[in-house]
Order: sequence, then C-alpha cells, then structure tokens
Amino acid sequence: MTTTEAAGAAMSEAPSADATGPTDTVTTDHDRGVHGYHKQKDEHLKRLRRIEGQIRGLQRLVDEDVYCIDILTQVSASTKALQSFALQLLEEHLRHCVADAAVKGGAEIDAKVEEATKAIARLLRT
Repeated sequence: MTTTEAAGAAMSEAPSADATGPTDTVTTDHDRGVHGYHKQKDEHLKRLRRIEGQIRGLQRLVDEDVYCIDILTQVSASTKALQSFALQLLEEHLRHCVADAAVKGGAEIDAKVEEATKAIARLLRT
C-alpha cells in the first residue's frame, strides 16, 4: 500500500446519497477502534520506555543519596518528557478523533470538543 493509499484508507468515508437510494452511513477508522496515535504507536512506546528509564534513574539517584538539586534537575527533565509526550498525543487526538467527530457532526462533535477541552485543562494544571 502506498502512502497515498494509506492516507486515503485512513480518511473517513463521506456520506453519499443519490436519487435511487438512502444516504450511506459514515464509517471511520475511529469506529473500528483505531485511535489517532495508532500510526505512531511504536514510536510512542519507544518514547515511553525512555521516560520509564528516566524514572528508574531517579530511583537510583535517591538510592545512591545524590544531591537534592541534581535529583530535582532530573525530575524536571522527566516531567518535560511526559509533557511533550502528552502534547503529541493531544495533537493526534485532535487531528483524528475530534476531526472524525466533526465529520459526523451533531452532538458527537460537541462531546469531543468538551472532552479535549477538559484534557487540556488537566494538562495545564500540571
């Protein structure tokens, strides 16, 4: 499958109607359980494993009685790594799940926008 074909397969099918039949239902990747991060899943898992390594490093620093400020520096780096991951995931959610809901319209788009807004609010509180 070419990149163009893959992109086309990932796009939602638009509803269609003709003079002889009813409107078809909209079928999307999201309906099939494919989430926005699906295409980058391996990259995301690799990134999370690196962050996990950073956290284990923090445990080691504490176990070795390393100076407080040095540990806090590493905590800051781990926090930034998680925030960066969260922003990437949020972007993918907006591009995929929220965009999919926008195609469907109605109450679904309102629910997805509200859901995304709450997620952004949680990220801002951290």
